[in-house]
Amino acid sequence: MSSQDYRVLLYYKYVDLPDYEEYCANHLKFCKDLDLRGRIIVAPEGINGTVSGTVEQVEQYMGYVRSDERFADIHFKIDEHEGHAFKKMHCRVKPELVNWSIEDDDIDPKEIGGKHLKPKEFYEMLQDDDTVVIDGRNEYEYRIGHFRNAIQPGVEHSREFPEWIAENADQWKDKKVITYCTGGIRCEKLTGILMKNGVEDVYQLEGGVNTYGKDPEVKGQLFDGKLYVFDERISVPVNQVEEKVVAECEHCGKVEDRMINCSNPVCNRQYVCCAECEEEHHAACTTECKEHPENRWDAVRKKQIDKYDRINN
Repeated sequence: MSSQDYRVLLYYKYVDLPDYEEYCANHLKFCKDLDLRGRIIVAPEGINGTVSGTVEQVEQYMGYVRSDERFADIHFKIDEHEGHAFKKMHCRVKPELVNWSIEDDDIDPKEIGGKHLKPKEFYEMLQDDDTVVIDGRNEYEYRIGHFRNAIQPGVEHSREFPEWIAENADQWKDKKVITYCTGGIRCEKLTGILMKNGVEDVYQLEGGVNTYGKDPEVKGQLFDGKLYVFDERISVPVNQVEEKVVAECEHCGKVEDRMINCSNPVCNRQYVCCAECEEEHHAACTTECKEHPENRWDAVRKKQIDKYDRINN
């Protein structure tokens, strides 16, 4: 099959789902019977997922999801890919679609949230010097790609955002604030958190950077680097007009946007590393990780050699 024969779907919807546990079990069975792969979260507040499959498989899947009237208008973002983007299929029950861990959480995206901006509207606001741009993702995602002049919160997890916003919101109360994330889901509550902290003029990029990079008018302009994605692709290009690398190899400082997982399973941190340093440092982010007794570099190398042999023999 060619790259034209596979698709990666990214989607979410906030909707009351009281039967979420039963829905999750039935959903997982359908996906496995269809031989889809991916990660799906089902919660009392809705669904959030990304899956991969052949064109025929994803068409069947989209029809299945939309056959439930609660998801009849769900929007799927679609990427082409060479084969599956995931190794397995997971559909899990969680208390919330994104782990904000807000005590007494009363932020319902169906009731409160920023105004959605189309890519062209977002692009125009980006060029307003009085606009505050907040990246709604984690630090390692920002590191390999972000909008120019966007504020990097420096958080490692979404659950750190509420405190960060509470500490900084006063400076934005008289400003126009726009937010963005990968596919849009994190901004649904992020903008609500901003508004709960007194920031009134709040907007979010509809469909996230994933949609922005495909827009035929904007063509991903003003986004530097690559978009981090949560599948085996790791990152995808966004800016169709000006390609720019913004990250550096953590070992040698070479301009690089290649991310790997640390070979120490106890660490497993994703970090930027060039191919040469991956070999030299055995894919470990620190000397301690390289020398750790559970370092799995030998197993990683064996898999790489076996894969090379299969392709070339």
